[in-house]
Amino acid sequence: MSEFKPLDPLLHSQLRLAVMSLLISVESAEFTFLKEKTESTAGNLSVQLDKLEKAGYIEIEKSFKGKRPLTTAKITKHGVNAFETYVNALKNYIS
Repeated sequence: MSEFKPLDPLLHSQLRLAVMSLLISVESAEFTFLKEKTESTAGNLSVQLDKLEKAGYIEIEKSFKGKRPLTTAKITKHGVNAFETYVNALKNYIS
């Protein structure tokens, strides 16, 4: 059992893992893009983004696009490391 490293509980959530998977492949993503791709509600996505931001895994930037609010998320270096560690630990469970 010692070969099985603990999985990061923050990334083990389906929605948070989906967000991190999307953000790892782009420079940044708008809230509406993440909402559409994850098929989540705005409220749930907002809560999960907040948890990822508090952990230092992502950065959230709020601005305006014209007169409309614009929320953009991007993964941090700490988030990339956490995601890669999570994926490698998960591979140990599968192989």
